[in-house]
Amino acid sequence: MRKILHVDMDAFFASVEQRDHPELIGKPVIVGGKARNRGVVSTCSYEARSFGVHSAMSTKEALKLCPKAVVIKPNIDLYRQVSQEVRAIFHRYTDLVEPLSIDEAYLDVTENKLGIKSATLCAQKIQYDIYQQLGLTCSVGVSFNKFLAKIASGYQKPSGITVVDDKDFQGFINHLKIEDFYGVGKVTAEKMRKKEIFTGADLLAVSKQELVQSFGKQGERLYQQVRGLSSDELTIDRQRKSLGKETTFIEDCFSERELVVTLEKYVKWIVDKLEKEGMVCKTVTLKLRNHKFQTTTKSKSLVNYTKDYDTLVRTMDYLFYEAYDEEPIRLVGLSVSNLLPKEQAFKQLSLFD
Repeated sequence: MRKILHVDMDAFFASVEQRDHPELIGKPVIVGGKARNRGVVSTCSYEARSFGVHSAMSTKEALKLCPKAVVIKPNIDLYRQVSQEVRAIFHRYTDLVEPLSIDEAYLDVTENKLGIKSATLCAQKIQYDIYQQLGLTCSVGVSFNKFLAKIASGYQKPSGITVVDDKDFQGFINHLKIEDFYGVGKVTAEKMRKKEIFTGADLLAVSKQELVQSFGKQGERLYQQVRGLSSDELTIDRQRKSLGKETTFIEDCFSERELVVTLEKYVKWIVDKLEKEGMVCKTVTLKLRNHKFQTTTKSKSLVNYTKDYDTLVRTMDYLFYEAYDEEPIRLVGLSVSNLLPKEQAFKQLSLFD
């Protein structure tokens, strides 16, 4: 049986700002865009959360809930640097590290570098090192698979450790809300509630056959999850699936030319990122949101993988005029997906030459 940790940094961006600016300690801090620029909360300190502020909320709404909050523009380069420092601490214990995002990761400490037998002790030591060396706190879930470790890490925030072992896991799972299970969003949760499945205990009582009939492959995964049979294997080399940029304009954009120029800048940024990361793409997606908050998304898959600027500009132009109906535009975005390392893509291409 594996020993899996899920380490989740507490209010990461806001905590870094409070650490580097002691005058902010104890104050409600919002990291995100300015309210007048239609900004959105990226994260916020626990002081701000006590007022009901949360991630993805508009900054304008957040300031209505917490008028005294300090709003700080995100410093992504700094947060990435600190994230790397956190991961360096992880690697002192194990090289089996699966980053999920800039502020969380799975660690397999079954056979760790320090020879520590107890996963809980590993979690305590990692917490201590992060706090002593970086001045930041984290919460850790400890279990025998990734699903349980991730759920557990959120139970005693901030700076908590929650252990779910093979003896008490079923009681822990039984009390989970159905929305807590992997892959259960609003639509699936509503379908389950109609079948009177509200908790893990309800899910456990449903047969595999019924779950598969009602929810397909997801039903089979849920059958495994509720019995503690989820994956314990970490994905060490996680490959980027997409990259892109988008902008919410301060005022609605009426200029077709301005929109096209903005998108051309995004193509340049995407090409630079692809070149830097040695990747190529095959699918281009354009997003427009008008002044009525109606979102239009158009995608096109190319015949061959590419990172060529001219090819991507032509594709962007095609998608733009497919989507644009001369309405005032609030948001514009462009992304590429279906990514591969260029050596792998060109190797595939040579097979058919």
